[in-house]
Amino acid sequence: MRDEDLRRTTVLGSAPTTRRRDDPLKVAVIYYSATGSVHALAQSVADGARAAGGSVRTVRVAETVPREVIERNPLWARHRDATERIPVATLDDVGAADVILLGTPTRFGHVSSQLQAFIDTWGELWGANAFAEKVFAAFTSSATAHGGQETTLMSIYTMVCHLGGIIVPPGYTEPSQIEAGNPYGAASVSRNGELPPTDIDLRAAELVGRRATRIAGDLRAGRALRRDS
Repeated sequence: MRDEDLRRTTVLGSAPTTRRRDDPLKVAVIYYSATGSVHALAQSVADGARAAGGSVRTVRVAETVPREVIERNPLWARHRDATERIPVATLDDVGAADVILLGTPTRFGHVSSQLQAFIDTWGELWGANAFAEKVFAAFTSSATAHGGQETTLMSIYTMVCHLGGIIVPPGYTEPSQIEAGNPYGAASVSRNGELPPTDIDLRAAELVGRRATRIAGDLRAGRALRRDS
């Protein structure tokens, strides 16, 4: 990790070094998707972040499941082949971002092992206090209704608390969220990849990206005013 790629490069507890105010607000949409549901949500999340003025980079985390296992599920194999050209997430993506939007399928009420494996490599950045002013939000998909969506999102936010990041959930901040019904993040029900996200799901995902990016911009503007006062 190069120093210039970090939003802050100080040790824990020391004063931060922030980006110049004229730098574009950088948004990393980082996700894992097996059969495509989270991938579809990620596109809407990215659209929302762009609508709020963010410079967006969408990346997938590396697959860790053996190829022969994936081949036994046609939907999984098809999605893997269709998205193999999407860049794989790196620590540079995490360190450079002002906003980190994380997506994962629900796995027994928790994040996928693939996303967790990538998060487990963030120790160096955490040690450099790189997350203290980054904004986070999350999105997920489960096979069934009430299939662990909220616990999956909250497990991501528990991690964010340890990192010292800023959580910006969608809440019920727009009328459409009453219909979507999840104040913690965007979510969809896929029936193991058979159902794509609905229009309601995609609107909720767009809000996740848009609101997190807008709040991050407000925070940056507020910090600039404080420095100038």
